[in-house]
Amino acid sequence: MGDHHGHDDDGVHDHDRGLQFDMSTLMSRRRALQLLAVGGLSVGGLAAIVGCGSSSPAAGTTAAATTATTAATTATDVAAVPEETAGPFPADGSNGVNVLTESGIVRRDITTSFGAASGVAEGVPLTIEMTILDIARGGAAAPGAAVYAWHCDREGRYSLYDGEIASENYLRGVQEADGSGRVTFRSIFPAAYSGRWPHIHFEVYPRLDEATAAGAKLVTSQIALPDDACAAVYATAGYEQSATNLSRTSLATDMVFSDGYSTQLGTVTGSVSEGMTVRLNVGV
Repeated sequence: MGDHHGHDDDGVHDHDRGLQFDMSTLMSRRRALQLLAVGGLSVGGLAAIVGCGSSSPAAGTTAAATTATTAATTATDVAAVPEETAGPFPADGSNGVNVLTESGIVRRDITTSFGAASGVAEGVPLTIEMTILDIARGGAAAPGAAVYAWHCDREGRYSLYDGEIASENYLRGVQEADGSGRVTFRSIFPAAYSGRWPHIHFEVYPRLDEATAAGAKLVTSQIALPDDACAAVYATAGYEQSATNLSRTSLATDMVFSDGYSTQLGTVTGSVSEGMTVRLNVGV
């Protein structure tokens, strides 16, 4: 698997180059997000104010006072998901190919390729469920927002970039949030490749048409997959190399998650035999 991941058609080790290159971008993005949070500025029209707790009415507070407190509370019940690197393989037009403007990218099932491609990603079934929450409105659901999600396959390769699957576009898709702010993708559990904790990339856009035009993003971030779920999946056939790679890293040492992952660690339910679901609330 390590021989597959991170090599483009020219044989350059993009993964290593990308991680090093993205470190400066990652840190500057996080610093910018923190400054915006402190200053009360907005990101794509939504205030990126990082919450750090919730307000609970004291005993005996009247219903009217409780309502007033709730209405006055903004961004204290939901924390903003941190800005992260998109990595070297986003396919959003920022690093080569742009899959977002292609017909067929808006879909729920991302296990298969679309358009002229016909590949299918094999692996343990995984449903990815994200709920987009508007921090400027006290953590209310953000219906109509759009999410572009992508991740590597069972072998640790990214479609549209790795030489062996450069003609495929599976494990990439866009969904519009429903009335509850929820988006759902049907996928497979990604591999753990060398140097990174298992993760899922995503970008949040204010509207679907903004996403499919590769327009202005609200945030780029990543979902961290919990250790117990990874261990269970990587004990199955096809994920042998992932088990080895997982043993060599941790959330505490991962270059993306080591500075804190409380708002990025997904909750996983289900089983290997029946499929799993990872859920994450995403404050933007």
